[in-house]
Amino acid sequence: MARSPSDARETQPEPQAPRRRRAPAMDKGERRRSILDAALAEFSAHGFAGARLDDVARRAGVAKGTLYLYFSDKEALFRGLVEENLSPVLVDAGGMVALFPGTTRELLDLLIELLAQRVLETPAQALVRLMIAEGPRFPELAAYYHREVVVRGLALIRAIVSRGIARGEIDSDIPARFPQLVIAPAIVAVVWNSMFGAFDPLDVRQFLAAHRDMILRGLGWRET
Repeated sequence: MARSPSDARETQPEPQAPRRRRAPAMDKGERRRSILDAALAEFSAHGFAGARLDDVARRAGVAKGTLYLYFSDKEALFRGLVEENLSPVLVDAGGMVALFPGTTRELLDLLIELLAQRVLETPAQALVRLMIAEGPRFPELAAYYHREVVVRGLALIRAIVSRGIARGEIDSDIPARFPQLVIAPAIVAVVWNSMFGAFDPLDVRQFLAAHRDMILRGLGWRET
């Protein structure tokens, strides 16, 4: 007996939904960077004290247990952020100071660009804000940041001053004795833009370049 058209329709298999392709698994380095990016965003939004590991894991798209495979606590996350965002900048700046053949002014221009591109105009500047706002409440973090960032940065400034004196371009060692005078505008730029940047943003590069000129004039700058 022949089947009716309606019977034929009833026996046809249901169309299958297309299978979703799995997103490629991240390797360990990518997952670590994803967690650090999430931590930086949480620290920037909520501060060190207010940030929660649950929220870091959620933002990174990993289980909290996975986060613990990479970082034991918030302090470890902070150290990881310094190692990822600030330590390489200091290493590269040290290479410039050691190898750059040009004048001290030209060297300072390169360092200003490096600092702006990789710290002051990026999410990494949140680490500076964090230290300003919460360093006194977390002395262990402050001690780590001082040792790994501040001490190394001040040593670079002293090396630049010694280089300039040796080349006959400047004749004062004041910044070697008080290198904080040189780095202060970078901190001012971070504070200013975090407080007033929404309606009166500071041009970081021009601000640091103006300070460079003031410093060099005060140090008896001479073209060699």
